[in-house]
Amino acid sequence: MNGIEHFDATLPHGISLSCRAAGAKGRPVMMFLHGFPEAAFVWDELLLHFSLPQQGGYRCIAPNLRGYAGSSAPKSIEAYRPRHLVQDIAALARAVSADPLAAVVAHDWGGALAWNLAAQEPALLQRLVIINSPHPATFARDLAQCPAQQSASAYMNFLARPDAADRLAEDDFRRLWALFEGMGACNGPHPWLDAAMRERYRSIWRAGLHGPCAYYAATALRPPDGRGGKSGTPERSPQTPSSLGRTEVPTQVIWGMQDTALLPKLLDGLDAFVPRLWVERIEDATHWVVHEQAQRVIERITAFMQRSSQYTGP
Repeated sequence: MNGIEHFDATLPHGISLSCRAAGAKGRPVMMFLHGFPEAAFVWDELLLHFSLPQQGGYRCIAPNLRGYAGSSAPKSIEAYRPRHLVQDIAALARAVSADPLAAVVAHDWGGALAWNLAAQEPALLQRLVIINSPHPATFARDLAQCPAQQSASAYMNFLARPDAADRLAEDDFRRLWALFEGMGACNGPHPWLDAAMRERYRSIWRAGLHGPCAYYAATALRPPDGRGGKSGTPERSPQTPSSLGRTEVPTQVIWGMQDTALLPKLLDGLDAFVPRLWVERIEDATHWVVHEQAQRVIERITAFMQRSSQYTGP
């Protein structure tokens, strides 16, 4: 896409991330983090928009996360523990900007990393935008207490299986196409998932699915497995007593309310963990709201960037 550049960021701890970017170097940085089973290219429209001078002229950067095409893809499941994934994003933030990031915008698994980054390294970012990705506290609560969310998240146990990557690749990625449809379709099949877009996804998936699936194998936050297994609790470390902690960074949550995998109930009680919170509900959108209604997402992020810059506290 015109205006999008590519670079590889080799981080001090040896991981390399394949990045897409737009906008002038030296400008304040907005970072965009994708989810499963996507890649950095899904942010292209937003990268180009927010890099425009009249839209703030940001340097916009979107990495392919660890394990995804072009980025380092360790074989060990241990390498995909949350602390390692957050380390990648923190190191990338320091590598691309001497100042705090103007914003981190994140969806799905990218949002899981961004919640932890904001809790553990709040000095690295000025604002947080989360799109259909639950705070770990409300997710842990509903995985433990809410049968509807347990059922909605049951696919996580399949993706954590040792053979998940091979099974996802079968029959031209049949199960992955079904995953898009299964996370909520408004008024039929997704019109954005056309032949050209499907080929972009194939190019990512052909590079390997072990890394993307390893996120599910490595996380402790999964629903009961139906065989007496229990959903886990997030990792703890000396630096962060709990990844369920408060997020003090000004935060906007955008939620496609027709998401059938991450239910809107996950928003309940969120303000107890995120005191500087704005929630934007998009009633006629699914988990894939960034594709379905990119312009509305852009409008809400723009308004949040303006509002949060004037925030003076409760």
